[in-house]
Order: sequence, then C-alpha cells, then structure tokens
Amino acid sequence: MGFFSKDIKTLDDLFIHMLRDIYYAEKQIERTLPKMIDEATDPQLKAGFETHLEQTKGHIDRVEQVFELHGVKAKAINCPAIDGILEEADEVSGDIDDRQVRDAALIASAQAVEHYEMTRYGTLIAWARQLGRSDCANVLAKNLKEEQATDRKLTEIAENRINLLAA
Repeated sequence: MGFFSKDIKTLDDLFIHMLRDIYYAEKQIERTLPKMIDEATDPQLKAGFETHLEQTKGHIDRVEQVFELHGVKAKAINCPAIDGILEEADEVSGDIDDRQVRDAALIASAQAVEHYEMTRYGTLIAWARQLGRSDCANVLAKNLKEEQATDRKLTEIAENRINLLAA
C-alpha cells in the first residue's frame, strides 16, 4: 500500500498506515543501532546509542500497545524514507577513517533518524487526538518525548565534544 494508496479512504486508515510505517522504522532502527554502537569510538556517544537501543525496544512495545488499543493487528509496512536515511548513514560512516570525524558523522546520521521519528510521532499524536483516541496519543507521546530527549542529548554530545575533536 503506497502512501497515497486507494486503500486509504479515512483519517483512521491514514493513522493505521502511518502507525505501520513507524513500526517498521523502529524495527529497522533496532536492527541498525548495534552497528552504530560498534562504530562509535567516543565512550559518551557509545553509551548514548546503547541507551537509545533500549529505548527503541520500548518504542516498539508502545507502538504494539497502540495497535492493540486501536483494535488493529500489529504489522509493519516498508518505509523507504527510513531505509534511505539508514543506508546513507551506513555509507557515510563507512567511508571515514578518522574516528572523531566518523563519530560526528554517526551523530548527524542518528539525528536524521530522530527527526524522522519525531515528525511521524507528532503527526500520529495529532491524528489520534482528532480521532478521539487520547489513549493512543498518550502512549505515542511517551515515544515522542524520548526521541526529543535523545536528539537534545546528541546535540549536546556533538557541540560539547565530538565536533570539537573532529575539527
């Protein structure tokens, strides 16, 4: 089902489609984070990625909870956007020999992922509220808060340490 699929006729259909999109994205991120942890050389960055891996597992659980609350089977659909972001992250970091510069690239890539997730969660929360599903919105809001906190932490690590070392 494409984003502008004939199968999407209502806001509820669109909500479910986007929920399946973020479910796929979170599962891909869970699969990719261990490699980013291995590639990171800065201890603070490595620890941040390890924390986010654990959070991502919780995000997946919460998305599954929203599927259940909404009465829909948990199912992922391919998300070319997150696939592209993750592929680019792998290509960029794989080409860098200088470890500090590679750490800076890993942060930039991780923040691209975070920003994608934040837009999706923000949209899902707004749609859930519009659909009268504050229960779903409240669960999704927990994921959004954690994504925002991770983004702030990555910015802090980059600006206070990694970018200085990379320069």
